[in-house]
Amino acid sequence: MDTRANPPLVTQLRESCPDVPLLCGELDFGVLEGAAEIIVSPGLDTNQSPYKELKQQGINVIGDIEMFAREAKAPVIAITGSNGKSTVTTLVGDMAKDAGLTVKVGGNIGVPALDLLGPSEPDLYVLELSSFQLETTESLMPAVATVLNLQADHLDRYGNMVAYHSAKQRIYRNCQQSVWNKQDMLTQPLLGKESKTVAFTTGEPDLKEFGLREFDDELWLCKGMTNLIRASELRLKGRHNLANALAALALGEAVNIPMESMLKTLTQFGGLVHRCEWVSQLNGVDYINDSKGTNVGATKAAIEGLAGKEPNLVLIAGGVGKGADFSELQNPLREHCKALIVFGEDKQKLQDIAPTELTVCVSESLEDAVKQATEQAGSGDIVLFSPACASFDMFRNFEHRGEEFRRIVNTMGETA
Repeated sequence: MDTRANPPLVTQLRESCPDVPLLCGELDFGVLEGAAEIIVSPGLDTNQSPYKELKQQGINVIGDIEMFAREAKAPVIAITGSNGKSTVTTLVGDMAKDAGLTVKVGGNIGVPALDLLGPSEPDLYVLELSSFQLETTESLMPAVATVLNLQADHLDRYGNMVAYHSAKQRIYRNCQQSVWNKQDMLTQPLLGKESKTVAFTTGEPDLKEFGLREFDDELWLCKGMTNLIRASELRLKGRHNLANALAALALGEAVNIPMESMLKTLTQFGGLVHRCEWVSQLNGVDYINDSKGTNVGATKAAIEGLAGKEPNLVLIAGGVGKGADFSELQNPLREHCKALIVFGEDKQKLQDIAPTELTVCVSESLEDAVKQATEQAGSGDIVLFSPACASFDMFRNFEHRGEEFRRIVNTMGETA
């Protein structure tokens, strides 16, 4: 069933599954009420009609991760959070590969979970999971699970942080071990004291925790009292990425990935496209593409991670805010930014929360926003494209938005 009258791939579906009925357009509730089980796309809110009523009738409503969990036999590392989950998922996968393990990585990133299943099992699955996917998952039993952080996001769907928190916490159900962020109490697993759990922090760690420590005038990633690797040896930059690295180390250790392999990977992993991705330097100004910064928490982390001792950032932000409260950006803007360039559907809301002393420019297009940001930046500054919003008012997705930013900047370089 597809609510669209003419969904894509109809021809391919009918060719490959000619005996499967395809119902398009308005939902046929008679068919739904006669189902033993309904498998929904993660984009559909199962707490709304008609799925809410169907569940009340005893009909099981599940999603793709539940189907995956029923079939997968290898250990699963399950990763969620408002920000950083794609980086951590990819990083843990690379750590496992460096250790010689066969690993399949996907879920809410890259390869869909069901496409990871095959005739033979890998040594390990690493899954990024969204709150939407977790809502319809019951059978997943992760070898280790984490909620990396929790910031206001998707409030247009959940209505409040309590419901969003509840959806994220589902990842800890049935997990053998858990990893959580000591600096974000909303990530702490609501499990019994007998459950094995490890915390990470960008502060000084307690025994058995992962954290950061100053030693001989250098910042180190460490576990308890043991120094592991200098922060300067990592290709990932920004304090938020140090938190991602610490989370990856904790997750990998939980499934016995050798520490040597994990530390080697940290020296080689350069981060993800569209996630604090360095694009170019023009006239002494660095241009950073953080198009995957689709919520306030992600943009706040990018600002604080790239900030210098003096305000050195020109931030480009805007798009569809999804009901978010942008006021959390006020202090980071005041402390670290020289100017704010706003565009897109919710540009006025961003303009409204800007500190009065900050230069604010309003743009009608991304191209104009980059031009205005360039005019505000000087040598040694950073133009940071971290929208704090979804992209679908002007772009197909955040990847398309990031590609456009990269194209605009590279075109500027060609004409400079």
